[in-house]
Amino acid sequence: MAMLPPAHRPSGPRDHGREIHTLDEFDAAVARPGSLAGHRVQSVDLTDRTFALLTAVTTDAVFLGCRMGPEASAKVRAAGALVFPPVPDLPFDPYRATLYSPEELFAGIGAADGTGYEGTPDARAYAWFGRTRADGDIFASMLRSVHDDAVSDALDELLDGTGVVGVMGGHAMDRGTEAYAGAARLGRTLARAGLTVATGGGPGAMEAANLGAYVAPLPDEALTEALGRLAEVPSFTPSVTEWARAAFRVRARLSGGGDSVGIPTWFYGHEPPNAFAGHIAKYFANATREDGLLARCTAGVVFLPGAAGTVQEVFDNATPNHYGSRGAPTPMVLVDRAHWTERLPAWPLLERLAAGRPMAGLIALVDSVDEAPEALARLSKSRPVPPPPAGRGPERPGPRVTSASTGGA
Repeated sequence: MAMLPPAHRPSGPRDHGREIHTLDEFDAAVARPGSLAGHRVQSVDLTDRTFALLTAVTTDAVFLGCRMGPEASAKVRAAGALVFPPVPDLPFDPYRATLYSPEELFAGIGAADGTGYEGTPDARAYAWFGRTRADGDIFASMLRSVHDDAVSDALDELLDGTGVVGVMGGHAMDRGTEAYAGAARLGRTLARAGLTVATGGGPGAMEAANLGAYVAPLPDEALTEALGRLAEVPSFTPSVTEWARAAFRVRARLSGGGDSVGIPTWFYGHEPPNAFAGHIAKYFANATREDGLLARCTAGVVFLPGAAGTVQEVFDNATPNHYGSRGAPTPMVLVDRAHWTERLPAWPLLERLAAGRPMAGLIALVDSVDEAPEALARLSKSRPVPPPPAGRGPERPGPRVTSASTGGA
């Protein structure tokens, strides 16, 4: 999978100099004066680095889920390090240093042993969650919290300094429909405009937007082909296995796709993650996931037609825009006038909330999904630029949203 373009790589003020996520970073750190003092070593297998650990300075270091020999473990503890050992028999790594990939979550789904989706790490993590979420085990709840915090940290590192646009919508949108194709065109247009597309990471509208971002670097006809092939398995019900396999077949045929972000949750275990988001930040706590998803949409959010979950996301996003609790409000574009004024009339309430406030000029209602990119661009031009924080230089200008070709599908 293609990585995010250089402009989308982390480049903000966050300091990750003390964090070690790989063996190469570990080796570089132990070669420097002061060695590992004050560092945080996160989920690195150090079983072959016993000599280095025995000779390294580890004062105030923290080892999170790192495998190491008993002698090395005893030494670094005695020298003032804090060691959180790996937890055996878990279907996930609570200390992970990176986001998930589709290949990791769906590992084994193509196996011929008949296990299908139920044998994947994603399904096994959900099964563990189901067994532990209601039993009151404080250790299990702590592991979930540690995992979710590690995922948030990895997500921040990925998106730091990027222009992120959210696409929200319901999971019930089937492949093969015009609505699904429209959501995919939207994702492609936004990605081609240089933005990072972020969704709730599940099926339906979320998958469609991630698919659009995936085919954005490819010729226009790639989306047409992908839509046709995916339509052969319209929904993740009754078979998540066949639904996911269809997506991986498309990815294999259309290699070299672009990146986007999916932020799903095991809280809704009936919704599998989709295979078109190159980076998946999957959470146990849905409240943490919802707030974090919307908070990271620095370039605005497009809301496609959806049900209760999408309505919740509209007002979860509207609240900080209304109060200014995250700084200057961000654009909000609602798609499908009849849906948002008649079927689920969220738009009139959103207008009332916005009246007389800075967010009033940053909301829009459009009739069709193909109008959304232009509306987002229009709102972005009128968004006020916040002053730089005290003691720092001028902020980088906000992302520029432009229209891009939506031909081909």
